Amino acid sequence: MSSELIRVGLLGAARIAPGALIGPSSSRTDVRVVAVAARSFDRAVDFGKEYGIEAEPGGYQGLIDRNDLDLIYVALPPHLHCKWTLAALEAGKHVLCEKPFALNAREAQLMIEKSAQTGQHLIEGFHYRFHDLMEQALSLTQSGLLGKITRASAGVAYPIPMRPGEPRWSADLGGGAMMDLGCYGIHALRTLMGCEPTVLTAATRIVAGVDAETLATLEFASVPASVRAAMDPQQPITSITIEGQQGTLMIDGFVLPHRAGRIRLKTPLGIEEYPVSGVPSYSAQLAHVVEVLRGEAKPLTGGIDALANMQVIDAIKELARAF
Repeated sequence: MSSELIRVGLLGAARIAPGALIGPSSSRTDVRVVAVAARSFDRAVDFGKEYGIEAEPGGYQGLIDRNDLDLIYVALPPHLHCKWTLAALEAGKHVLCEKPFALNAREAQLMIEKSAQTGQHLIEGFHYRFHDLMEQALSLTQSGLLGKITRASAGVAYPIPMRPGEPRWSADLGGGAMMDLGCYGIHALRTLMGCEPTVLTAATRIVAGVDAETLATLEFASVPASVRAAMDPQQPITSITIEGQQGTLMIDGFVLPHRAGRIRLKTPLGIEEYPVSGVPSYSAQLAHVVEVLRGEAKPLTGGIDALANMQVIDAIKELARAF
């Protein structure tokens, strides 16, 4: 794919879609959201009218089978990611799949294998990863300014209302704090540390059959680390701390960096703050997807990266004990 128009289909009339894709695409001339499919045609019609998008009467399969689409955005609950990603790839479509990538590592492996078999790109929607904040954080971590890294931590806690039909409060649909929020912290630490962790311990607090909060201790090549995720916190937090013998990197608001992103480096000389771009992370994500589809960049997410993230989540679930 060169510079021609990239035509997108929305798989799921999800709340995330307007901010994640419809809005960012409206400011570009090389991407157009063409159609949407939902669990019911009425839902697709209502959504389509609101955002000026064609409603696909054939449901999910009908959308995937269309010949006027290049990319499918899978915005469904996690338990449906594997099934419909496989179908889209088999139909010759590239896929941008929302996080968490799958229900587990086994599903992730199937999705990755299908992408390789079909030659279609499969990118995981970790929008924060494509933003300038994360690029700066990665550069600073690798710069040597921190000295030998001695400890790392990440916390993602955000209140999610327990309303009827909310998939994040359903374990069967792939919900839970670690799947929906902790996946960010795990991914960020893996990216910054540059290696894969061993999960040492995990503790979880169950509410209504779902992990409302999970804490895990990890080890990255002998460096201790921790991850916390919570869906009912007293205060929201999205932060990463990387401690070294010569300095500490403090990153706040990393999940939505354009709103509240902040990077500070603390050394014996004082605290230095780095500017953070106001470009929305979803716009940065779409720009990256376009570059990948045009052959101008290699995907930063998906593939082995997505599998490794799910393997860590699986290990945390396996070890988790109630607290």
